[in-house]
Parts: sequence; structure tokens; C-alpha cells
Amino acid sequence: MSADELPKAYDPHASAQKYAAAWDADDLFRADPNALGEPYSIVIPPPNVTGKLHMGHALNNTLQDVLIRYKRMDGYNVCWVPGTDHAGIATQWVVRRQLEAEGLDFWEMGREKFVERVWEWKAVAGGDITNQLRRLGVSCDWSRERFTLDDDLQKSVAEHFVKLYEDGLVYRGHRLINWDPLDQTAISDLEVEHEEGVKGELYSFAYPIKEEDGGGEVVVATTRPETMLGDTAVAVHPDDPRYQHLIGKTLKHPFIDREIPIVADSILVNMDFGTGAVKVTPAHDFNDFDVGKRHDLPMINLLNKDGTLNENAGEFQGLIVAEARKAVKAKIEEAELFRGAEDHLMNIGRSQRSGAIVEPMLSTQWFVRMKPLATPALAAIENGITKFVPQQWENTYFAWLRDIRDWCISRQLWWGHRIPAYYCDACEHVNVSRTVPTECSACGRDKLTQDPDVLDTWFSSALWPFSVFGWPEKTADLAKYYPTSVLITGFDIIFFWVARMMFAGQYFMGEVPFKDIYIHALVRDKHGDKMSKTKGNVVDPLGVIDKWGADAFRFTMVSLAGQGQDVIWNESRVEANHRFTTKMWQALRYCFMHIEAYDPKAPMAFGPYEEWIQIRTGAAVGRIRAALDTYKFNEVASEIVQFVWHDFCGWYLELTKTTIYDEEASAARQNAVRHTLFETFGVIARLLHPVMPFMSEDLWQRLPNTEGFVTIAPFPKVSDFPTDGAQLDELVQLQAVVTDARRLRSDIGLARAIPMPLLFTNTDQLALMQRHSRALSELCGVSELLLLTDENRPTGTAALELRGFEILIPLEALGVDAATEVARLDKAIKKAEKGLSTLAKRLDNPRFMQNAPQDVKDELVEKHRVEATRLEVMRHSRTRAAEGL
Repeated sequence: MSADELPKAYDPHASAQKYAAAWDADDLFRADPNALGEPYSIVIPPPNVTGKLHMGHALNNTLQDVLIRYKRMDGYNVCWVPGTDHAGIATQWVVRRQLEAEGLDFWEMGREKFVERVWEWKAVAGGDITNQLRRLGVSCDWSRERFTLDDDLQKSVAEHFVKLYEDGLVYRGHRLINWDPLDQTAISDLEVEHEEGVKGELYSFAYPIKEEDGGGEVVVATTRPETMLGDTAVAVHPDDPRYQHLIGKTLKHPFIDREIPIVADSILVNMDFGTGAVKVTPAHDFNDFDVGKRHDLPMINLLNKDGTLNENAGEFQGLIVAEARKAVKAKIEEAELFRGAEDHLMNIGRSQRSGAIVEPMLSTQWFVRMKPLATPALAAIENGITKFVPQQWENTYFAWLRDIRDWCISRQLWWGHRIPAYYCDACEHVNVSRTVPTECSACGRDKLTQDPDVLDTWFSSALWPFSVFGWPEKTADLAKYYPTSVLITGFDIIFFWVARMMFAGQYFMGEVPFKDIYIHALVRDKHGDKMSKTKGNVVDPLGVIDKWGADAFRFTMVSLAGQGQDVIWNESRVEANHRFTTKMWQALRYCFMHIEAYDPKAPMAFGPYEEWIQIRTGAAVGRIRAALDTYKFNEVASEIVQFVWHDFCGWYLELTKTTIYDEEASAARQNAVRHTLFETFGVIARLLHPVMPFMSEDLWQRLPNTEGFVTIAPFPKVSDFPTDGAQLDELVQLQAVVTDARRLRSDIGLARAIPMPLLFTNTDQLALMQRHSRALSELCGVSELLLLTDENRPTGTAALELRGFEILIPLEALGVDAATEVARLDKAIKKAEKGLSTLAKRLDNPRFMQNAPQDVKDELVEKHRVEATRLEVMRHSRTRAAEGL
């Protein structure tokens, strides 16, 4: 292929379509447990089957793909399992809304037909998000795609439940749970979102003391007056002198035929808060529930499943909570028991899914005992068996596990994993079984009814790192790929999913499910705000990909993914990275301008520039590998830019022109340059591949010295390149001269076309630069190199001070007025002094130095050093320029 045959611009969409199809056709991402290579496995955090690709998905899966492609190229036996979660509540709501739009009633349809309808929906629309992930360029083993309701995964879930039940860790109990009255299901503590700072009222009322107990009253305060219908005690502190004589006495409920004891409880009551007396509603408050158990109090449930009050509420039966609150307050005031109210800010719990206000309610549900499971899960992190990256997230993990409550796992839904418990119609014995039993294990009768509830979605997802490999069967996949290598996920599901996978993996597999847990941050908008549909600031990743291509989008995601930092989204960064692909394409076209003259078998005479780019390539490979191995994704991107844009395109391509266009250069010398261009391009394609898979494959396929697919080509190793050479320091000095000469041209307004002589004060440096006179001429317009003598000493000069030697540039010979240059430098020096003073003040601030992260302090110290050196150079230049005045 010649330069004329190469498209003038890179087409990201054509490239993505072409190579995604080619990879699929050759089945390049299929994992084989019998193949050679150290295993490296990741299980995708399964998105909801109802989901669409959002920025969080895009970030999460891009980072996973970067690691997977890197490890695949590095010779590992890679397995990346994709899949989706059945998402019980979310999916049920999606299909319910469809039915309502068709005029069909969810309840009238019944469970069996509804579940059939959900499966029909799943077959048509359930794969949308996995198709969208493909557009992102992820290299999963799509032959292994799983769904949490697959038949074999249902078998895994049944084993999970039954084994925990047999071991006494799953039980059925009548306990207080969080109830969602809109979805009419129990939900876990983690599915309750707390809305803080809601305006409410602290309402006080009196309970009359029975006459035979001395009469009088006890005043209590509450933000939920309607719950007094379920009160079964008033608690006081045993040491409170105001109430010690009342402990054991009895109150009379004003509306309901119920007597209420006064109990002493030092755990619940703070005698210095409010009146020091606390109403106790065990069936509708978690703290009160514990009081109820301690004092063996009656627990009276007031609620129906739909959130209305039941028969235990007496005359208030049938009212919804908000209506009951008003009615109860009116009744209290009518009975002259109201004792005042004040504004009060409250926290309200809402269902994460439906948004309904969650009601604590007494209910019979299935639970998992968490303390025995939490202990080894804590130890695994404390002992470094599994590590969080960044480490700070282990504190979030610890905080929840060290104060964990039993987990309510039953849900009153139709879509999901049915609980494998069967109730005998004759003796009511509960038969828990891995398979459907044909008779009761207690009485032998054959009339059994399965529990109507399903399991919490996270109960099945907890098994994901090993159920996808065939557990409970002992498969080759399980032996090869468990434990997985790393989990990449968001911090918001550390409780929901990460901790539960740790429980399950250690309990059933005897070892942790992953070695590392990389927690990425949120993707926020350019103002730093969280993206939400309500704010209207949601960014569609597919729209960005349509505009700029998957490569530029992925590179942007990686470049923004600093550890412990939120990703602040700015589409201009994608545009800039699209320009990076353009730069690469232009560089490729430059190479192909000379491809016909390239002969890989002909003699080659390598020079100092080839040695330099080889050393720089090896250094870049080392830094990129180190960043990948430590999950410093943003450093991967910055190192790629530094090497590709600056070292290769900015320097080496320019330096090659001094040979390729030199008619006196030998054929062997020119052939070596062309060889190095194509070899380095091959390395670049491999370094780029984990981050920019489509473009890197396009580059690879067009190069004359490559074969196969880059996605399975070996990732470059540091050992492939020289680490040092005689020419390295020399080239560094050449770069410094060129950079400073270019900067000086810009500062003094000297046009590129005006030739610029350089006067050296050091003979060795003059001799060194004379070896690169052609490069100096090509790169910064240097016309001649002279040794400074008394005869040619100019009166006014601009100075370049580099590594202990000085280069002078005669201002008068260039038509530059010395006074103008002095004035320019005075202004620049003043500005630099002000900036340096500001930096110094920050470094001298004890509070800043104590509280700032170490990397921030290190960066500031380095910036101060650079600016101080720059100021020193400007002052010296000013002295030299002033000599002509």
C-alpha cells in the first residue's frame, strides 16, 4: 500500500465495524481452560437486563477491557464473562407499565402468565445493553454470556439457599422489615435511600396514667403520631428521678382498649433528650422492635400490604398513613391530650426502586444470619488477602460489616428465583429442598405448596464469580478461573454486591472471589454535578461514540480515571483525543510516503536517533506496564500521549527528515530509518490496543512488518529494548537546545524563516551540536554554529542557559532591539516572581502542608523548583540583553 492508497483520514466507525466483525469471525476472545498460560479472569458486573448503556457502564467496562486486552496480549489465559441480571423489581415494573399501557391488569393476569410475558419481553429487548457494550469495543467471551435466571444458575441459587438453611444460616422469622407499599414487597436496608433534611414536626401528646396507679400523665413526642395506635409501652431511663416511681405503672391508651406499661430501658432512652419518656411501637420502628424483644412486649402490626391501616387501627382502619396522621392528631387534640409541636427536620426512607416512603413493618420473611459470614469477609481484607484500590474504600466496607444486621432475602414479587421452600398442606412442615419434593419429609403427605416469594436479586448475584463457571459442579472452568483476578465496580455497590460476593465465595469455595477490588468513582458533568435525568445533564455514551468514535471515547474515559477521583466529563476532551487519532493517521501517511523504498532485507545503518527512540520506547513500555499493573489508568493514557505525540511524532518523525531527505545519506542509513519508523509504529499499535482497540488494529493491519491480529500480538516488554546508550544524553541536550531556541523565537517574535546563528561558550558543546547541525537547521532554523570569541562577541544577546553551558544569540544581527528585549524580560520576570511568591506561600502554609495529599504537595514542590529555575534563566537573559544598552 502506498500513501496515495491510504485513506486521507481515519474513519473510526468503518474501522470499528470491520474489526469487530473480524475478531468475532476468528473467535479470538473465547477462553479455553485447557489452554496454556496463567489464568486471568474477570466477571462483568452484570447490568440489569432492563438497562441501557450509561456513562457509569461505559467507564466500568472500558477499564475492564483495558486490563483484559493487556493480559491477553501478555500471554495470559484470559476469561472475561459477560452477562445480565434479571433485576427483579426493575424488570417487573417495566413489564407492568407495558401491560398498563395495553389496558391489562397485572394482578388479574396472574403469576404464571405474567412471568411468561416477562420472558417474551426479555427475548426481544433484554439484550439491548450487551449489544451496546459491543459497540464500546469490549472483548468479552460472548460464548459465555450468562443471565442470572439461566437454568444452571437457578440450580446454583437453590444450592446456595439450601446449604445455608442446612447450616442454620438461613431461617424464616417474624421480624421487623422495610416494606415498600407501592411495590408491596420487603426490601433490604441497603435498598432504602434516606432523604435528609425533610421538613416535619415533632408532635407531643400525653398518655394518662391509670387512676389506680396514681393518675397524672406522661408526655411523649413523635414525628409519626399515627404509630401511637400500635404503642405497647412507654420507656424511661431507670436512673431518671422524674420517672423512677412510675416504672411498672400502667398508662391508658386514649382511643383503643389497651393498657400500656411504663418500662425502664437504658439502651433506648436518653434522659436528657425531650421529655425523657419515649413511646414504644415494636412493630413499626427498628429500635422499638429491640425494646419489644428485651421486655417481651406485644407487637401490633397496623399496616396492610398496600400501606393502609388494618383492623388493629380501630376507627382509623382503611386510611393511608398520611390521612391517619391527620386523623390521629385531630383525635388527640379533641381528647385534650395535645401538648405542643415544633418544626423538626427528619430523614425519610424511600424505596430505591419505587420512590415510595418505606414503612417499617412486622412480617414473616426469610433471613440470612450475617455475623458468621461477615467475620471471614472482614478478615480477608484486614489480612491483605484481597485488596481495595484505592485502599480508602476498605473503610466503607469495614463500617458496614462491623455493624451488620441479618439480611432479609425474601421478596413479594413474581419475577425472580422462587424460594425453594415447600409447605405441607397437612402438617405445615417447611420442606427446604434442592429439587421439587414429591412428599413431605415430616408426614409423608404429597400435597405441598411452594413459597410464593422470590429471592432478593443480590442473593443470586452474590454467586456470580463462581456460578458462571458451573458451580456447584466441579468444572474445568471453575478450577482454572476461580478465584477471579480483579473486580472493577463502583463504590455504590460495595454493600450490595462486593461484600456479599466475599461472603459467598469464602463460604462455598473456601477462598476469596477476587484478588483485587478496583473501585472507580462517579462520572460527573463538567460542573462536577452528579448526572441525573431530573437535572437533564445525562450524557449518552452512544451519542458520543456516534460523533467521535469508540477509540476517542475510550481514551477519554481512561485518561480521566484517576484513582480516588470522580471523572469530570467534558466532551472537548473527546474531541482532543479524536485529534490524537488524526495525528496518528498523519504519521502513518508520512511513513507510507516512503514505503516503496523500504526493504526489510537490505542492509541497515542505524544512527543516534534510532538508538534514542528505541531507548525512549523501552522507557515508555516500562511506565505503561507499571501503570496497568497498578490500576493507574489515567497514567496509562498520559504515558501513551507523552510517547506517541511527543517522543515519536514530535521528535523522532522530525529527526527522520534529516536523513530521509538528505541526498548524501547512504541507502543503508535511510533504510534503517524507514525500518525504525515501521517497527516503532508496530510497538505503538500494541501499546495503544488495550485503550484504542479499533484504531490500533487498523494501524497494525496496514503495517508491512506485521501479521495476524494485534489483539493477540505480544504486548511489548521492556527487555525488547535498550535501556541506555551513548547517544541518549546527547539527544537530550539537542532537544533542550531546540526547545529553548524555538521558545526564544516565539518570545522575541522572530519569524521561522529568519536564520538564527548560535554562539557557543564551550568548545565541547559546540562540537556536540555540530554533529546535529542539520537537525538544528530543520527543527529550529539555526543557520550556523560558532564559538564565541572576542572578535565576534555581540554587545546585546539573548541567552540560552542549558546544563551548565551558555548559548548566545546576537540580537542586533537578527534585527531585534535590545531595549525592547530587556523590557519584555522585565515584564516576564515580574510576573514569574509573583507566581513564585504565590507558590511559596502555599508551601509555607502549615495547615496546607499538613492536610494536603502527598502527591499534591510533591507536585507543588516540583512546580516551585521548575519556576525558580525558569526565573533564574530569565534574569540571566536579561543581564545579557542589557549588555547592548
